[in-house]
Amino acid sequence: MSEFRIRHLEPDDAADLRELAADASVYGNTLQLPFPSGAAMASRMGKMLGAGRCQLVCETAGGKVVASAGLWRFDEQRLAHIAGLGINVHRDWQGRGVGKLLMAALLDLADNWIGLERIELTVYPDNLAAQALYRRFGFVEEGRLRAHSFRNGAYHDALLMGRLRGDRV
Repeated sequence: MSEFRIRHLEPDDAADLRELAADASVYGNTLQLPFPSGAAMASRMGKMLGAGRCQLVCETAGGKVVASAGLWRFDEQRLAHIAGLGINVHRDWQGRGVGKLLMAALLDLADNWIGLERIELTVYPDNLAAQALYRRFGFVEEGRLRAHSFRNGAYHDALLMGRLRGDRV
C-alpha cells in the first residue's frame, strides 16, 4: 500500500482539517486566521463541499488527513473557464511529496475532467517551496499584489501566479 492516498474531502474530515488549519506553518501562508474554531471550520467545510468546488485531501496509510487542496470556479459567467487554487500541507508532511501528489491530482481534474483553461493563485514572496512546486506544474508569476494581506502585524505583498492549460509541463 502507498504511504499516501488522495481522495475527495468528506464531512468527517472536519477535525483533521481544523488541526491542519491550526498549524502555524499553514495559516501563516494562507489568508486563514490562527486558532480556527469548530464553527469557523464547519462554515468553511460547507463552502469546500459546495457546488463549483473540487476539494481533495491527502491521507496517510493510517487514515490521517495531512493536507488539502482545492479548485473553485469563478462565479462570473465570462470567467467560468478560470479557477482559483489553494493547497495546505501540515509542517510534519512538507517536503515528502504530498504537495506534488495533490497538485498532480488537481491538475488532472482541471485539464481532463473539468475543462478549465486557466488556474490562478496567490503566494507570499517568502514561500519559496510553494513557488517551486507551482512552477514545477507550469505556473508562472504574473504580477505582484502590493500590501495584499495582513500577516504577523504588517501588510505583505503576494505574488499572482497563473497557468493556462496549454502551458502544462
